[in-house]
Amino acid sequence: MSRRCELTGKGPLAGQLRSHAENKTKRTFRPNLVDVTLISDALQRSFRLRVSANALKTVEHRGGLDNFLMKARLEELSPRCQKLKRDIAKAREEQVAA
Repeated sequence: MSRRCELTGKGPLAGQLRSHAENKTKRTFRPNLVDVTLISDALQRSFRLRVSANALKTVEHRGGLDNFLMKARLEELSPRCQKLKRDIAKAREEQVAA
């Protein structure tokens, strides 16, 4: 399982620990990933995703998974979330048409 957020694309970064004596030690900064179940209002389904805690706060701020995905850019999303975004857009169009 990759250490990458499915919604924002956040991944690990490389850096250095610096001691008081200015010694350099390589380290990685990993995103705070959590396994969550998010519910799509348009599809009436729940989805298990691995997202960063920061993305989870943003999902709640924007009013749910559907609104987050509609505002998100396709390059940031995982292929699974890209398909989910297309399905939600299609379901919203059908609701407007009905």
